[in-house]
Amino acid sequence: MAVMLTPSTAPVTPARPVRDRHHRGVSRWMVLALVTLGALVMLVPFAFMLLNAFKSPGDYSSGGPLSWPTEFYTKGLRTYWTTVNFPLKLWNSALIAGSVAVLGVVVSLLNAYALGIGRVRGRLWIVGLFLLANMLPQEALIYPLYYVAKQVGLYNTQLSVIIIFTVIQSAFGTYLLASVLGTFPRSLLEAAALDGAGKWTVLWRVVFPNLRPTLAVLLIFFFIWTWNEFLIPLVMLIDNQTQTIPVALASLQGDRLMDAPTTNAGALISLVPAILFFLIFQRTLARGITAGAEK
Repeated sequence: MAVMLTPSTAPVTPARPVRDRHHRGVSRWMVLALVTLGALVMLVPFAFMLLNAFKSPGDYSSGGPLSWPTEFYTKGLRTYWTTVNFPLKLWNSALIAGSVAVLGVVVSLLNAYALGIGRVRGRLWIVGLFLLANMLPQEALIYPLYYVAKQVGLYNTQLSVIIIFTVIQSAFGTYLLASVLGTFPRSLLEAAALDGAGKWTVLWRVVFPNLRPTLAVLLIFFFIWTWNEFLIPLVMLIDNQTQTIPVALASLQGDRLMDAPTTNAGALISLVPAILFFLIFQRTLARGITAGAEK
């Protein structure tokens, strides 16, 4: 016999309390306050740089770096722009950083594909070697790199810096991607093999689409890291026509005299391209990190 449940006798499931997303606990507000405070502390040097970039040398000498400028001084910006030939330095930095970012990602992907999926013999030792190479300080590498560049005729050329940083950045990229591909689903690879796909087809049709967010993150990191490099470009690029922005900025500082307003103005201009690049690809970076966390 079927039993009919009337509204009065039907089981009632208690409704879950609706949680207001604006209602936060004390601990969350404390964490938010600490993060905000840390962000403000990190912005203090940039605030001083912005303040002194538009300050005249007289104001800087009389009031120091903490004083408020008495006039809106823009000669420092014009002096830096013309003295170091900033458009040329911008092109050099963009060319080197962009080439290293693309080549570093490609080399990292090929190396990691052989180590993570190809399962070459001694894989763990090779990955450890890449990790060790990534930990070597540049000071230990600068003389061998200088000597080799001299011998092969690449000294004072942008190609030498591109090759050096491609190898350096791909060491980290290979270690990261090899660890990711070591856990790649074997079922996808077996299904592609059953369909008659070769190694290159598996790489570009199966592996590459799944690694695209991670590769985008590596591309952004490689570009920013290479853009900010100073020591190796300083040693390898001695001609004014081949130098990058960080090297050009350091050239403003003499042995006994430094024009602080011009230096701050140069640092401000040099920082703008990197900030714009980060803002443009910020969403790509966030999506790549989130996709990596979900996987």
